[in-house]
Amino acid sequence: MSFQAVPLLIFALCAVLVITGVFVLIRQQWLVQWLKGTAGLLFIAVAIYFSLFALNLFSYQQLTREAPVATVSFKEVSPQVFSATVSQPNGTVSEYELNGELWQLDARIIKWKGLFALFGFAPGYQLDRISGRYLSLEDELSRERTVYEVKTPAIGFDIWQSAKSGWSMMVDASYGSATYLPMTNGAIFEVTLSNTGLVGRPLNGSAQEAVERWD
Repeated sequence: MSFQAVPLLIFALCAVLVITGVFVLIRQQWLVQWLKGTAGLLFIAVAIYFSLFALNLFSYQQLTREAPVATVSFKEVSPQVFSATVSQPNGTVSEYELNGELWQLDARIIKWKGLFALFGFAPGYQLDRISGRYLSLEDELSRERTVYEVKTPAIGFDIWQSAKSGWSMMVDASYGSATYLPMTNGAIFEVTLSNTGLVGRPLNGSAQEAVERWD
């Protein structure tokens, strides 16, 4: 099933919980009313939690093995400084200024557990960050490093971080990183997500020549 179907199902469940909570709150008789009121507030709190959970899911995209997750192109600004343009399949285009000669892109991956896994819902991913690196160890230790967040800021709480810390019964969290690749003026790379993580491949002559020189 589609990854985007999961947050829609969660929203439907939240609507049922809110309606049930409100119905319980308007019942009468004090002791029973108090117990029901507590239950009603609990239903509403659970609905709010899962609503935030579902909203955060919309910042992820369905993971399709070997499908492109980004195209990264480079323009040299000055020696050891490059402008990197990251284009994603959903139409998002972002620019970052990276220092060094190498670049790396990371992603967050979530896989379903329990009933969601049983029903075969697809896993999801979100690009996490892009970073630059120097070839020289001396430069790496002494010069300014650049790391930028690519991910969408979490709403309320971070579902991936919660799962990574072992606090989620619904999803497993993992991390994927591409190997470092060279930056050069005019180079274009395609990044795909495989079973071993992110893989960057040169798309034009400039990128291919840079990889061959680096190897």
